[in-house]
Amino acid sequence: MSVLDVYDLKQIENVELLAKKVVEGFIIGLHKSPFHGFSVEFAEHRLYNPGEGTKNLDWKVYARTDKLFVKKYEEETNLRCQIVVDSSSSMHFPKDLKVQNLEINKLQFSTLAAASLMNLLKRQRDAFGLSLFDSELRTHTQCRSSSTHYKLLMSFLENELKDDTLNRSTSTAEVLHQIADRVHKRSLVVIFSDFFDKGEDQEDLFAALQHLNYNKHEVVVFHVMDKSLELDFEFENRPHLFVDMESGEEIRLQSNALKEAYVEKISAHQKNIIEKCNQYKIDYVPTDIREGFYPILRNYLVKRSKISK
Repeated sequence: MSVLDVYDLKQIENVELLAKKVVEGFIIGLHKSPFHGFSVEFAEHRLYNPGEGTKNLDWKVYARTDKLFVKKYEEETNLRCQIVVDSSSSMHFPKDLKVQNLEINKLQFSTLAAASLMNLLKRQRDAFGLSLFDSELRTHTQCRSSSTHYKLLMSFLENELKDDTLNRSTSTAEVLHQIADRVHKRSLVVIFSDFFDKGEDQEDLFAALQHLNYNKHEVVVFHVMDKSLELDFEFENRPHLFVDMESGEEIRLQSNALKEAYVEKISAHQKNIIEKCNQYKIDYVPTDIREGFYPILRNYLVKRSKISK
């Protein structure tokens, strides 16, 4: 069963509710897993020391895990996280979810993953901001940690899900340069994108990522893809109508006639991004929308633990 199956994605417009369910499920899993140390840091708990007072014991956590944890209340913000989401038309792939046996497209996945990260950050009392972009920077907020700010960003994400504007192109490099100039304090910058920029030179993208690096930001790139279709090109061997979701251009081809050349080109594209991220010491995370949200949260916690050291 996919992690997506345990959530009612019919309620996908209620981003805040789904994010809360994702994170709560993730916490329970961490309490029962080898990642236990991360869960203590994340959930703002510490192990109970025998002999100390029981006033701040978290009995709900005890009921789930059969372990005693003490709630931690006074913890200052020690991380700033700018979450960047590509909302261009290519992120609406797959368009026909039923045909592709999917429950969610790349934009829905990225939006809910961003919301889940915000829920995680809010519980940690860390500060977070949001940037939404396509051919330009549509939304950009500074990092804050208040509940009011959290609800505002949830509303931005819900509005993004309702926006089905077609043929929205991408200018990732230009937008990342703008974000680098606007985020003045050192932050963790988390990017969700498929990095499909028609006509944009990859060197421009790498220059923008380097700009973030030069400004002393820690950067994590979640390369969002439907692996089986967009990387492995596992289409049924018959004629298909392929549509460029950003320009509307169409072409009808037999899938097997295209597969070898496509896989070679897309693999080279991905390899180039990986090599440049390694060169600039940027965390690159290949992200398959069929694998659910937990890998996103787990990778974030690993990164956060390294930053905190």
